Amino acid sequence: MNPRNMGEIPDADGIGEVGNPTCGDIMKISLKIEDERITDVKFQTLGCGAAIASSSMVTELVKGKTLEEAWKVSNKNVADALEGLPPVKMHCSLLAEEGVHKAINDYRIKHDLPPWEEKK
Repeated sequence: MNPRNMGEIPDADGIGEVGNPTCGDIMKISLKIEDERITDVKFQTLGCGAAIASSSMVTELVKGKTLEEAWKVSNKNVADALEGLPPVKMHCSLLAEEGVHKAINDYRIKHDLPPWEEKK
C-alpha cells in the first residue's frame, strides 16, 4: 500500500531492466554503489500491485548490503518479506530478483569485471 524507494537515480552506477511479456510487467532497478556496497536503490515499475510491491520490497532488502549479499537475495526472500504472494504472482518476485541481478551485472561490466552468472 505504501511503496518505498520509487523513482530513478540519475547518476546510477548500475541499472537493471526486466520484463515479463506474458503479463506486461516491466521493472527498472537503479543502484548507487560505493565500496562494493549499495548505498541507494530506486525502482520504476509498470505493472500490477504485486509487481510494485515486489519491486519496493527488493529495494528494502538490498539497500545497505554488499553486492555479494544483494546478489543472494532471492525471489523467495522477497515473497516471504511480503508475507506471501499468490502462486500466479510469484513471477513478480522473480522479476525483482532478476532486476537486481541485471543492475549488479551492469555495474560490474561498467567496471571491467566479469558478470556474475544467474541461476537457471
